[in-house]
Amino acid sequence: MRKSILFCFFAMLSLMVSAQSLSTVQGKVVDNQTKNALPGVMVKIDGTALEMTTNASGDFNFTNVPTGNFIVVVSRTGYLTQNLPIVVAEGATLDLDVIALENDVAQEQADNLITLTENDLSDDGTGADVTSGLLQATRDIFLSRAAFDFGQAFFRVRGYDSQQGVVMINGVPMNKFFNGRPQWNNWGGLNDVTRNQELSNGLTASDYSFGGILGTTNIDTRAANYRPGIRVSGSYSNRTYGGRAMATYSTGQMRNGLAFTVSASRRWAEEGFIDGTVYDAYSMFASLDYKINENHTINATAMYSPNRRGSSTAITEEVFNLVGREYNPNWGFQNGEKRNSRVREIEEPIFMLNHFYESDDLSLKTSVAYQTGKVGRSRVFNQNAQNPNPIYYRYLPSFYLNQEDGPDLINAELARQQFIANPQMDWNFFYQSNLREDGNGQSVYVLYDDRNDDTQLTFNSVLGYQANDNIKFNAGLNFRNLKSENFAQLNDLLGGTFYRDFDAFSNTSNNLGGNEIKMVGDRFLYNYEIDANNFDMFSQLQFSYNKLDFFVGATYSYTGYQRNGLFRNEQFENSFGKSDKLTFNNAGVKGGLTYKISGRHVLTANAAYLTKAPTLRSAFANARVNNDIVPELTSEKISSFDASYIVRTPKVKARLSGFYTQFKDASEVSFFFTDGLALAGFNEDLTDVTQDFVSESVVGIDKLHVGGELGVEVQVTPTIKVSGVAAVGQYTYTNNPNVYIASDEIPTVGLGSAKLKDYRISSGPQRAFSLGIEYRDPKFWWIGVTGNYLSNNYTDVSAIVRTDNFFLNPDDPDGFPFPEATEEAARELLKQDELDNFYLVNIVGGKSWRYKGAYISLFASINNVLDETFRTGGFEQSRAANFRELSQDQANGTPSFAPRYFYGFGRTYFVNLAVSF
Repeated sequence: MRKSILFCFFAMLSLMVSAQSLSTVQGKVVDNQTKNALPGVMVKIDGTALEMTTNASGDFNFTNVPTGNFIVVVSRTGYLTQNLPIVVAEGATLDLDVIALENDVAQEQADNLITLTENDLSDDGTGADVTSGLLQATRDIFLSRAAFDFGQAFFRVRGYDSQQGVVMINGVPMNKFFNGRPQWNNWGGLNDVTRNQELSNGLTASDYSFGGILGTTNIDTRAANYRPGIRVSGSYSNRTYGGRAMATYSTGQMRNGLAFTVSASRRWAEEGFIDGTVYDAYSMFASLDYKINENHTINATAMYSPNRRGSSTAITEEVFNLVGREYNPNWGFQNGEKRNSRVREIEEPIFMLNHFYESDDLSLKTSVAYQTGKVGRSRVFNQNAQNPNPIYYRYLPSFYLNQEDGPDLINAELARQQFIANPQMDWNFFYQSNLREDGNGQSVYVLYDDRNDDTQLTFNSVLGYQANDNIKFNAGLNFRNLKSENFAQLNDLLGGTFYRDFDAFSNTSNNLGGNEIKMVGDRFLYNYEIDANNFDMFSQLQFSYNKLDFFVGATYSYTGYQRNGLFRNEQFENSFGKSDKLTFNNAGVKGGLTYKISGRHVLTANAAYLTKAPTLRSAFANARVNNDIVPELTSEKISSFDASYIVRTPKVKARLSGFYTQFKDASEVSFFFTDGLALAGFNEDLTDVTQDFVSESVVGIDKLHVGGELGVEVQVTPTIKVSGVAAVGQYTYTNNPNVYIASDEIPTVGLGSAKLKDYRISSGPQRAFSLGIEYRDPKFWWIGVTGNYLSNNYTDVSAIVRTDNFFLNPDDPDGFPFPEATEEAARELLKQDELDNFYLVNIVGGKSWRYKGAYISLFASINNVLDETFRTGGFEQSRAANFRELSQDQANGTPSFAPRYFYGFGRTYFVNLAVSF
């Protein structure tokens, strides 16, 4: 029966394909300024599956073109795309002669995307994320606007986390085991050599991977594919860094078969737009090709981008009203200089050896990659001493306004004055506390790093086979092995001479049997290893005919995790030794159809179903101190569908898309201090535990993302282009997932379900609109202005306050609920906070010219021209865990445990001057 159905299906397809005499289209692509041939240019005949890259001489030649009206799209990173309308006569040869591509100065905007994706908002445990960096290779007007204009507001395409997109370098996946996201800092500052990118958007087919529902981006670092010559550039900005210097040299393909490219950059700032955010980064890159013959090429690539950055954090509205959006509590003055306590350091060099085999109908790309290094996040730790955080709730006016006996206005005013006068971290106080006369040199305040030292080995191979003019086959396999060391490391005793490593509250050892006396460089608090392995493979068939293209793909993967505790924490029986091994077998299928109404009007539809292993971050309940596995842990299930209508004419380019995606059985792990627990109703042995620092596991999360996208670009005149973009989405929780908590005093206990159904997901603005106009002068200067409106952004809701625990009175021995805790009152109290809508106006422009054989380009941008104050996201705090405590906290209008918000940058600028020889 299955064979009969397949036979009928392909028979029907064959009837749709009309027999025609095929024709030839050929041409040559050169640089508009130098007139040199351009190899590696993508040439595509829209409305067909025909595409190829130009050879070393810049030539292309299609020999199987059907008759009709089409548009030839000629594109290469760093150049403006050309769209050439053609009419192909039956059996004829159409010579397009020389096609000259103009340099695209606007590519410097890509630097802004890497800056955004380097932001370490996730250090606060909120999972803040941005997908803009995935889109810098796109020519789609909607995706381009989403990246360059909406990205500063942390807009996510379709509301997806960046772990839903696959980022690859030479076919090697760069997404991390820990959170599934790419670590952009590993190649930050290497803009010149990471611009050769190929993006497969959304569910469309990729030649390199099965991909994620957000798409696949592959960065090509082959030395022969870079433009020969020298390029030096300098940038000046007030965003995350103040200055950048970059230099790149590439030989191009030489006669002896060799080609090499080197690049280096330096980025620095004493502080960025946010106070106290030091920036210190170096970047180095080298790529060497050896072309053995016409079919075989070997490449070696190395990149190293050590960087050190001071981070900021989310703040409450109370703090914002006192000190403004540029405030950062993480720094303080020491000896007259700003010192940030939360510094993130990343040193993870990447080494690759790649082999490329390419013939007329077969390609095989094989890579071995090795990455090692460290990621450190510093913080001040106090042992049984005053909280070092200047925005600790007891230091703010709201603490006195929310007293049980009524507002203490006098002390609230004193607290306000004290905070405004001294809003920063007090380093001198830490030193004085450690040098006290009765301390014997023992530090009660120390500065330490949370360290992740990863070593990963990857093998990857991808096959491409063009069976005939209509059928293309891709297959690939990938294996990754990770050895991850995770520990806390002392890096400054802050005036003391030693630190005693024990838990001051329970008077227990963090490493039973180990030496409690710790010095700078020692590991303390926690110490464990993670072993992770992943194997995946995919296959894909692509069919292309005159009126219809379609593809089908499938994937299988295996993922395994195991923790090995190296400290024997006295509070946890299972802290030491190896955990149970977690294994996940996953699979996925996807397919798509493209129906060509004509060469200029196209309909597409794509669908996918896949399962994904949980990330390391959401697999262990509290990996720092024990081997506990998240309860009910299983693979996430994703079902996704999208459809588009695409128009591409010489003057109008447009895409209208709709999408529908379901996520099921996701899991999330977070950590926080909570007060007001009533655990007797869940475990009778926990009657006396009402507050603690807990790990929270939320499991079985279901979500729905549905919406539409529109992008229109109109070439009104040869020099004026107008554009419009709209994104309308609704991203919601669709069930009530289960919640578990655990701590040193609380064995894993289930709190039942959290009533999250119909709450909005915190994923950036769910609606965004933009209008733009661009003028491009024939004398090689241009300017563009966009006006953007973003709305429907929501805070991330707390799960624990939406469980049954919220209604229970911890002081009632029978565990009865609060009498005043009605469903209606709780609904009002737990109403999700919608952030204010806002407008953003951005201006970009540039100029390019030639001078004595050199090509000079100037690019400048001003973001948020009107200096709008806006919030990019936020999250509810989980400190007040029951109805009465939360009600009392909110009674006076200035809650101590209000949501915390991230604020976007005000008016910022970026200027880049580059010279190429």
